[in-house]
Amino acid sequence: MPPANTIKVNVKWSGKKFDDIELNLDEPGLVFKAQLFALTGVEPDRQKIIAKGGMLKDDTDMTRLGLKAGHNFMMMGTAGELPKAPEKKTLFAEDMTEATLNKAMDIPIGLINLGNTCYMNATLQCLRVVPELIQDLQKYSGGTDNLDAGSNMTASLRDLYRQLNASGHSVMPAGFITYLRKAFPQFSQQGRDGVWMQQDAEECWSQLISTLKVKLPPHTEGKQSVISQFMQGEFTTTLKCDDAPSEEVVVTKEPFAKLDCHISSNVNYLHNGILESLDQKIEKNSVTLGRSATYTKSQRISRLPAYLTINFVRFFWKPTEQVKAKILRKVKFPFELDASQFCTTELQAKLTNTKMKLRELDNAETALKRRQRLDKEAGRMDTNEVSDEQKAVQTAQTALEGSLDPELVQDVGCNPSGQYELAAVLTHIGRTADSGHYIGWAKKGETDEWYKYDDDKVSPVQKDDIMKLDGGGDFHVAYLALYRSRSFKTKTELAKME
Repeated sequence: MPPANTIKVNVKWSGKKFDDIELNLDEPGLVFKAQLFALTGVEPDRQKIIAKGGMLKDDTDMTRLGLKAGHNFMMMGTAGELPKAPEKKTLFAEDMTEATLNKAMDIPIGLINLGNTCYMNATLQCLRVVPELIQDLQKYSGGTDNLDAGSNMTASLRDLYRQLNASGHSVMPAGFITYLRKAFPQFSQQGRDGVWMQQDAEECWSQLISTLKVKLPPHTEGKQSVISQFMQGEFTTTLKCDDAPSEEVVVTKEPFAKLDCHISSNVNYLHNGILESLDQKIEKNSVTLGRSATYTKSQRISRLPAYLTINFVRFFWKPTEQVKAKILRKVKFPFELDASQFCTTELQAKLTNTKMKLRELDNAETALKRRQRLDKEAGRMDTNEVSDEQKAVQTAQTALEGSLDPELVQDVGCNPSGQYELAAVLTHIGRTADSGHYIGWAKKGETDEWYKYDDDKVSPVQKDDIMKLDGGGDFHVAYLALYRSRSFKTKTELAKME
């Protein structure tokens, strides 16, 4: 029996007409394209389906098109090699197996929850947006028969990612969770009824990153591991005594794997929370005064990694209840982040020119898109002639590449522009870190497609859905965010890759 919100529609294609196709309005446009692929042999990315308001897109919300039973769609597109006569019954979305549907829709594969393991599943799915990490894991030659638990966990993670890339079905991470618990026994806690207890996803993320930093071999383009090169930055920390201004200021450098976003009554935006965490008052013994004194600890970034992890510090220990209680305050985070504001003046000077050239490239591409839209509305055909707007984009691209600081270019794995784009978000729903539910939300490759990883249930989502993860209530709230260095490819080039 078809789903409740289903209507029958007709499709005209290449002189043929397909009648009474069942269309589930609750599914995105890509599901409908998958049905037409089964009927016509025209692959989804080659289909041009005319719908109200323009072409049907993969993420089109079918309920907003005002479709009624008997609606006629017009489809264009060339099929691949088709059989002379259908040998099997036409498959519709509801008739397909999970593997067939995932392949037709190119949907990523999920991880099965083995009993309060969503904290781990969400972490692993978010980390998949770092291709350099996945590549270096695949080069790891160790097995799972070592005396060292960390090495076994690393090898098991390599094998698990291989399964996710090869399987058409949800994958059961039984091997990996076993080695994770052996390496870090805190994840082995069980309740009185013997059920595995929920764990803190941030703790899982941190332990995993610290282990991979040690266990993975040096990256091919450097002497350090992929974690150290691509996911670890550097702080320049100054420590000044407030009670004894004449005391010598201590300046040190230290690595960091993530930035903290403190959440106080004054914090409404991500950058406010990060800046608040970088300047703190601490108490320590003063050699000058011979007693405890107040110091100002100020940190600024002297190296930005290609992938920047940000921890929304939403949990605090509540002694009366013996739990990590949650701060629900709304903190907005951007899709594009300028991290130069968190850097030392020396690094800012190296980033300024590239930051400006990136902005010029964005403006040139905006002008080009406007020109292309106007040409389309006026019915002007594409020509081989290069427009002024296209020349401006090419000029801006060349200027951008020439603006990079030579020292930053040599630092493989750093971010030479200070500009980031959001790549993944790990969220929590519930009132304490050790209860509730964790979900991963991640972009697919260099496309603009977002997917929600709710254990084994993986589904495409809109950008608007990601914007709703900023907190303020009992909905899914951002706990960890992973930003990646903005690509120096133009947005037009990236769009062609989708």
